[in-house]
Amino acid sequence: MSYFDQLPIHPTWKEALTPVADTINQVGEFLERETGLVLPPEEDRWRAFSQPVSHTKVLIVGQDPYPTPGHAMGLSFSLHPSVSPLARSVVNIFTELTEDIGCDRPKTGDLRGWADQGVMLLNRVLSVRGGAGQAGSHRGCGWESITEHVINVLAQRNQPIVAILWGKDAHKVAPLIEANPQSLVLCSAHPSPLSARRGFFGSRPFSQANAFLRGYGVEPISWAQANKAG
Repeated sequence: MSYFDQLPIHPTWKEALTPVADTINQVGEFLERETGLVLPPEEDRWRAFSQPVSHTKVLIVGQDPYPTPGHAMGLSFSLHPSVSPLARSVVNIFTELTEDIGCDRPKTGDLRGWADQGVMLLNRVLSVRGGAGQAGSHRGCGWESITEHVINVLAQRNQPIVAILWGKDAHKVAPLIEANPQSLVLCSAHPSPLSARRGFFGSRPFSQANAFLRGYGVEPISWAQANKAG
């Protein structure tokens, strides 16, 4: 059985990803050749695809998983709930969140509460070598063409969609989303400490996304409920 055949993803995503099955299998072969720690673990790696294709209202695009063991859990920017202190990017996201919509700061960096409501937290690259200095170590191995296909699938549905694109890498996929006439693309600086004060703070993506969704009669995201209940 191929790597693609074994993916722990929703059946609608299995169908949607069939055109890139060969590339996914090639990535699987690449991962098998990796001799060190690969993050996140296989059981978490495809977590962003656990909901139906039709479930996604908002897309948040990240770069690649955290290389620190125990941090990455398969959703862009999201951390395992036990992680403390929080990654600085998550701290900055929560700072903007509380300023934007006036809610309390979430208790952990676990963003599965957003994912359950229709926010797809998608990294452009779904794996990384674990350890210090390994950020970006799996770029160029095939993930980018897979996730570009994913973004095209979302854009080509006859559904409203908001894309929240933080940082220059994420901005590159804006034209894919803008092909959907029912789309809103929100681009700003990345929430990392190096760039958050150069256009991320004050960008108000959460309230803008909800205003757009309401305009189409779509249930908005309860952004205050970032952490998964229970």
